Amino acid sequence: MARTVTTPRKLINTAFAWAVGLLIFFPILWTILTSFKTEAQAIASPPIFLNFDWTLENYAVVQERSNYMRYLWNSIIIAGGSTLLGVIVAVPAAWAMAFVPSARTKDILLWMLSTKMLPAVGVLYPIYLLFIQLGLLDSRAGLVVVLMLINLPIIVWMLYTYFREIPGDILEAARMDGASLKEEILYILTPMAVPGIASTVLLNFILAWNEAFWTLNLTAVNAAPLTAFIASYSSPEGLFFAKLSAASTMAIAPILILGWFSQKQLVRGLTFGAVK
Repeated sequence: MARTVTTPRKLINTAFAWAVGLLIFFPILWTILTSFKTEAQAIASPPIFLNFDWTLENYAVVQERSNYMRYLWNSIIIAGGSTLLGVIVAVPAAWAMAFVPSARTKDILLWMLSTKMLPAVGVLYPIYLLFIQLGLLDSRAGLVVVLMLINLPIIVWMLYTYFREIPGDILEAARMDGASLKEEILYILTPMAVPGIASTVLLNFILAWNEAFWTLNLTAVNAAPLTAFIASYSSPEGLFFAKLSAASTMAIAPILILGWFSQKQLVRGLTFGAVK
């Protein structure tokens, strides 16, 4: 049986990867720990790491003060709806660009991606007025459309990349067998690109779940998601760090759990086509 030789370079790379991972995870860990502290312990100097009196008081106060389930349900509908609508729109677009490219396909892709560089505040005022005119202000339907549009370039780019890895001969053979365009996309292309589509759905669901700018500016009460739930713990009297941490932990817990259970699918999709 061959033995795996651990080289110093491999050890260094592994240690570096762990260091980066812990550095990224530390703010989340600190938020979770702070949620179990009292307000006095949360702002103590020097900071208290583990040696504090653990309490669930902050979670009890958050539950009493806010209807957490309403915010959670709004987040699920808005993030899920915008992701589903985006995929429905992006699959045919990515198919056309991948398998029926034109001379301007790359220019169109770059133009779509360039729209992500536009500061959101630059178009807030016209969109706000448009929402008032259409009666979409503080509505889940309005946020679904907005989040779908702002994430659509990413969805199209990701699906385009995955579709490019699928041999066009397979789709051509399906056409020769009499498959219609609808059948080609639904029964041939989509099943073959399931890993890529799944990772696209997961990534864009997370992006929509974490979106704060548009949700805070286009909602008030009825359609407010968990980002607004977190922001409600910043008041003119000051920041209540322990309660804010408890609210943040409750807001990120569902998406952390989803990411944990779907990490294999996400990694598989993100590396789809990378190894021939």
